[in-house]
Amino acid sequence: MPVRKVKPTSAGRRNMSLFDFSDITTDKPEKSLVFFKKSTGGRNNQGRLTVRHKGGGHKQKYRIIDFKRDKFDIPGKVATIEYDPNRNTRICLIQYVDGEKRYILAPHGIKVGDQVMSGPKAEIQIGNALPLRNIPLGTMVHNVELTLGRGAQLGRSAGVQIQLLAKEGNMATLRLPSGEMRMVNMNCMATIGQLGNTDAKNVTLGKAGRKRWLGIKPANRGVAMNAVDHPHGGGEGKSPIGGKPQTPWGKPAMGYKTRRGRKPSDRFIVKRRTK
Repeated sequence: MPVRKVKPTSAGRRNMSLFDFSDITTDKPEKSLVFFKKSTGGRNNQGRLTVRHKGGGHKQKYRIIDFKRDKFDIPGKVATIEYDPNRNTRICLIQYVDGEKRYILAPHGIKVGDQVMSGPKAEIQIGNALPLRNIPLGTMVHNVELTLGRGAQLGRSAGVQIQLLAKEGNMATLRLPSGEMRMVNMNCMATIGQLGNTDAKNVTLGKAGRKRWLGIKPANRGVAMNAVDHPHGGGEGKSPIGGKPQTPWGKPAMGYKTRRGRKPSDRFIVKRRTK
């Protein structure tokens, strides 16, 4: 989907770019698959701020997405391609022959009227979901499960594609967009093709207000604060931070490992994204 530049009628619009939304076929979501999403403002159930720089933003309704693709051997037709305020890729509404409706992430190149199916017997075509065991080597996939039956956790962002590299024993090796290579159980589900809205990364917000519409508040620099507010603060004029970069709570901000031990799934990483 192309990105369009706007006329520089103000400083905020000078470098702004927008989607033309030419791939969207309706602006009204399916009511049965939508529920109200409460804005937390970064606060937990005790009302305390636990995540900074969140709050405000436009009201959003959550669309229930079928990440499991567990409706096997029942064909469905793409009814609409829709905008989803909760993610940067598009979603499409699938109308199954038994009358059920579900949302899935829209792959690149899918059109209204196309037929999709999930299950081991599905064909190798865009939008179909199969176990990795049944997908040929070299195929590009998205929406990949990490744990059997849990639903997709890998490859859910706009323009993402994951390559199936190898199969050995009961494990398949995948190359992720980050460069990481990881083994996944061959019975885990994956969807054929690349995710749509590939130009999402090329959009320039252009002004601070557009960031606020997304519910993201500004972040102040530590060096601009007083010493009582931040370890970087204080000093006359523009002062260096003095010592190593720190968080507002005094923890090292660069190179400090915060992960508690090793995850059990670490043994499935063949090659890390970092050198």
